[in-house]
Amino acid sequence: MNTRLLANKQQVFCDWRKKWVRLTPEENVRQQVLHYLVEQLGYPASLIGVEVAIEVGAGVTKRCDAVVYTSSLQPLMLLEFKAPEVALTQTTLDQAAVYNTTIRAPYLVLANGRQTVVAHLTDQNPITFLNSIPAWSQL
Repeated sequence: MNTRLLANKQQVFCDWRKKWVRLTPEENVRQQVLHYLVEQLGYPASLIGVEVAIEVGAGVTKRCDAVVYTSSLQPLMLLEFKAPEVALTQTTLDQAAVYNTTIRAPYLVLANGRQTVVAHLTDQNPITFLNSIPAWSQL
């Protein structure tokens, strides 16, 4: 990951947003996970959207931390990142689930740098928790 000190603030270049952003603990988790998806699990970087705007109610817009799309540009995975000191709880899962009512991705990933929760959603079995994020080739 490419980081540098800029004007006394640590910055990281976000390859997906094509700009330098402040390296907060949550941003650090985002960058680590996204680079892991691309470099270790084979996800195409071009199919990952960051800070994706969605409408979650009448006129209410929120931003998903990241969304992975299929090669036909259908949502595949919704990712929600938290700082390491923020526990991944039912509340965190509920937040991602609310976002997913619009996105309708079959995978939800929650990560805080210490823990990763991966949920697979299907019509037959509403939620199955996986041990890890599947590789791109397994989807």
